[in-house]
Amino acid sequence: MNVTVFAKYPSPELLRETADGFDQEVLQVNGHFHTPYSFSAFSEISQVFEMAQKEGVKVLGVNDFYTTDGYEEVNQLAKEFRIFPLYNIEFMSLQKDLQAAGVRVNDPNNPGRTYFSGKGLKFPVLLNVEMVERLFGVQDESNRQTAEMVEKLNDFLKELGAGFSFSFNEIKEKYAKNLVRERHLAKALREAVVANFPTEDEQKAFFEKLFSGKAAKSAMSDAAGLENEIRGNLLKSGGRAFVPEDDKAFLSLEQVIELIVKAGGIPCYPVLLDNSKGEFTDYEGDFEKLYQSLVAKDVYMLELIPGRNKPEILEQFVNFFHQKGFVITFGTEHNTPQLDPVTVLGGDGKELSPEMKKIGYEGACVIAAHQYLKAKGKSGYLFKSGKAKVKKRDQFVALGNAVIKNFIRP
Repeated sequence: MNVTVFAKYPSPELLRETADGFDQEVLQVNGHFHTPYSFSAFSEISQVFEMAQKEGVKVLGVNDFYTTDGYEEVNQLAKEFRIFPLYNIEFMSLQKDLQAAGVRVNDPNNPGRTYFSGKGLKFPVLLNVEMVERLFGVQDESNRQTAEMVEKLNDFLKELGAGFSFSFNEIKEKYAKNLVRERHLAKALREAVVANFPTEDEQKAFFEKLFSGKAAKSAMSDAAGLENEIRGNLLKSGGRAFVPEDDKAFLSLEQVIELIVKAGGIPCYPVLLDNSKGEFTDYEGDFEKLYQSLVAKDVYMLELIPGRNKPEILEQFVNFFHQKGFVITFGTEHNTPQLDPVTVLGGDGKELSPEMKKIGYEGACVIAAHQYLKAKGKSGYLFKSGKAKVKKRDQFVALGNAVIKNFIRP
């Protein structure tokens, strides 16, 4: 959503005046999906828009790791499909004090590691030299780690007499854009096994060698399952191709928040919430303590992936934070090989309740209003200090509803 699009919109003052004239229909929203610019279940960005159109999803939020490179294509597709775009970004940060204390935040396996999103970045994104270097620095460090994984994997494949190997540049060219992640490597390896071992029995035998004597649990036709097993057996801690991440791969949470705000976005904490066993991380288990911690960091926006949570726990959590003035959005991620619907579903596989859909749409409205105001040279949902305009949430919902409806109508 660039300035030229918003140039056709009325002024903020006039749009606010007419906001009540727009219908209050709650639209379907997916506020968090990944594209091939990081790793995605979608082969092309156009695929998510095509699926959204068929499923009736009217708002889509791109949310790639470390990059805004997909924004231009999302912008063009949004105008073509009349689906409102939200411009987001995601980082992996490190809170060293929590790491030292053994506190798991929103990564269940790595204390201190903190996933964090920026919502509604200004498009086109304009950063100063320092911020650009900071962003490229984490991209380069992530690619360096993956390149080392490729080398270690090649050594192991040679040891096994596999008869094939990989180059980092070939994987990047065929499977990725600028950022190559371990999921790209897992996909490349699975496809190479299929290409070099034509029968299922041969494939099973080779996977057993790859997994150091363990048989693959997934069917040979289950691409997503096999790629997850490859990651778990070879690319994670203890695996033959594992390369530990250097601290240089992570910005501090404070640096991430600063970058997001300077890029025109709103800081947003991605909530893991309960797993399949009903367990929570140390950081998220006590809702009141989590609230106090986020407020201390001036974070008043949350996002969840409801497909991994029990509906009753999701609703309890969302209602708790919504009542405290937080803005909340929902998404699907789609950052695994599994191609699920674009529609946001709960952990029971069913659609969200009307109340949850309304809260999720209102969250998208706040981000839409923020994008619109930033494009008009206004301050958006954050004061100059970086604090959120919590008491004006309802005003931003009304304005954002008008912005979105204005965009998607014929």
